[in-house]
Amino acid sequence: MLLTGCSSGESGPPTLTWYVNPDDGGQAVLAKECSDASGGKYQIQTSLLPRDASSQREQLARRLAAGDASMDIMSLDPPFVPELAEPGFLAKPPKDVAEATTEDTLEGPLKGATWNGELVAVPFWANTQLLWYRESAAKAAGLDMSKPITWDQIVKAAKSQDKYLGVQGTRGESMSVWVNGLVESGGGQIVTDGEAGQDAKVSLDSEAGRKAAEVIGTIGKEGLGGPGLATQDENASMIQFQGDKGSFMVNWPFIYSASKAAVKEGSLKQSVVDDIKWTTWPRVAADKESAPPLGGINLGVGKASQHQDLAWDAVQCIVSSEHQAQYFATNGNPPSSAKAFDDPEVKKAYPMADTIRKSLDAAKPRAQTPYYNEISSAIQQNWTPPSEVTEDTPRETTEFIQEVLKGDALL
Repeated sequence: MLLTGCSSGESGPPTLTWYVNPDDGGQAVLAKECSDASGGKYQIQTSLLPRDASSQREQLARRLAAGDASMDIMSLDPPFVPELAEPGFLAKPPKDVAEATTEDTLEGPLKGATWNGELVAVPFWANTQLLWYRESAAKAAGLDMSKPITWDQIVKAAKSQDKYLGVQGTRGESMSVWVNGLVESGGGQIVTDGEAGQDAKVSLDSEAGRKAAEVIGTIGKEGLGGPGLATQDENASMIQFQGDKGSFMVNWPFIYSASKAAVKEGSLKQSVVDDIKWTTWPRVAADKESAPPLGGINLGVGKASQHQDLAWDAVQCIVSSEHQAQYFATNGNPPSSAKAFDDPEVKKAYPMADTIRKSLDAAKPRAQTPYYNEISSAIQQNWTPPSEVTEDTPRETTEFIQEVLKGDALL
């Protein structure tokens, strides 16, 4: 028995490694709860990934390509799922696991976990942007916020009151998020057949692409995004929105809990939080429903994992609707499960939960392709700073991406 234990390299139940994205400790809590619930079948230990998504992608891709057997469970950003699934780095979810974990998954998160018509990861938590607004600014502009709002309307409202729009203009993933949301809301797509790889059709040079350029270029050229727009990320736009010149902002749900926390710290007045309201992402055209940005995390299992069956068992525990609701209420990350939104603690902590759920059902993933990193980097280079975006930007970006995919240009 002693020799057998030494040769296996383990004593006691197997240890599953879960590579997690940074949070407030919620994933570690779920790891312990699911370890305890397994009845001694396994223990889950968490291993922290870098904070930014591109560094997470790089570390995961390198380990998977090297056949790292410790890749039992991984938290995966939806845009990078195709890149990891296409070469066979991810173990395919068993049919019973796929059915059990997606029976009430919202439409947007489900699309983000699918590649080439198959589920390749399991949706864990989802994320989407809302249109946040200062009620006082909306009233002053005469806008009925119970009805769908367009980008043209909030641009006009901010300009008429000499206020700023909260958008993310920095050269980073947030720009790709903004461009994709505008293009999809306009009825277009950045890439129409991502499964074709290097031969995929880049369709950014379209009516939807040009309208996206018009929105971003107008906000940049007219100074409506504020003086720091060219370097403004999600946190910076939130702080600007909380100020005297705040009016409307597109951003993720974290800003609500962050604003409440600022009141407790004494850095923000309660009257500002009382003035903050929310609705779904702005429409590009008044008669066309918006396609809000999709974010979040899917859980994948590495093809080289030596404990795949146990890993899938653990994944089912982690993504249960009860755990998703718990994670949202305590860590602020919205669930992918429709049922989780009905939890009383969720509704208490996030009064905009129903709006988030509605937005997630309409959300569209960023371009699904194994070459997403190249496409996103090209967008970031060509669409920043916002003040230099013109009607030619979609065409120039399309040509650049095509050259990059063919190997005729470097990022």
